Amino acid sequence: MKKLQIQLYKALGYLAVDKKGQDLIEYALLAASIAVAVAATFPQTIAPAVSQIFSRIVSSFTASQNVGS
Repeated sequence: MKKLQIQLYKALGYLAVDKKGQDLIEYALLAASIAVAVAATFPQTIAPAVSQIFSRIVSSFTASQNVGS
């Protein structure tokens, strides 16, 4: 049991100093904050039209998948 705890502490210590994914997380947070800002300022009158466009895109993808099978 003690050996497992030592391995766990070593793994957690490695994760604490590992900086490989830092840029990806920063870009994801930046994109999320921009999305929130856009959604907050997005007029509610345009939202149904945008939703309808995305619904048409999804239905066209679904229809193209059904044709191929």
